[in-house]
Amino acid sequence: MSKNRPEEILRTLQKTFRSPKSRTSNRGPFKTLIITIISQNTTDKNTARAFENLSKQFQMTPEALANAETDKIQKCLKVAGLYRNKAKTIKQVSKIITKDFHGDLARILSMPFEKARKTLLRLPGVGPKTADIVLLFCAKKPTIPVDTHVNRVSKRLGLAPKDGDYEAIRKSLQKIYDPKDYLSVHIFLILLGRAYCKARNTLCKQCPVNVLCPSRQV
Repeated sequence: MSKNRPEEILRTLQKTFRSPKSRTSNRGPFKTLIITIISQNTTDKNTARAFENLSKQFQMTPEALANAETDKIQKCLKVAGLYRNKAKTIKQVSKIITKDFHGDLARILSMPFEKARKTLLRLPGVGPKTADIVLLFCAKKPTIPVDTHVNRVSKRLGLAPKDGDYEAIRKSLQKIYDPKDYLSVHIFLILLGRAYCKARNTLCKQCPVNVLCPSRQV
């Protein structure tokens, strides 16, 4: 792979897409954690609706959700699917944050990156992607969350091994790019995946980085 190709890809994507102001980063770590749990296996639209329902029903604090009735949480999340499991997880994680961290995730985010990540991963319902989203968006920690779009697009662009798992993809991207660009890499690969590099019916001819893509079909 050409040394300059990854940078050319990122520069082209920055010119093509307007970087959205992330509402996630402005919500604070606990709300970001909750919305990321809700987002698992559902669409952005349904995630937003479920989070809005939850926010209207409860004060969005660990203490409030820890003491909330499970069936009321379920009702709020029903639109997002898997609502029973998600409600149980949200209540459990809220209880732990309230009891063990005095209701403040900042205690975790102030830890060194690896320790903070391991601590988050011990929470119920928190996998690598959820932990990395909280760490990157809320604490500017040096990590790149790998969702379904980042997985697919990075492999097609030859930025990650084709058979790589979550950690292999994350570490490959982080090795290629400067830490100051991790947030941009995450966002722009998602935007590329949504607009052009789709799971099916890829739009290779219109893709802004097709000349830089080893997988292009033009």
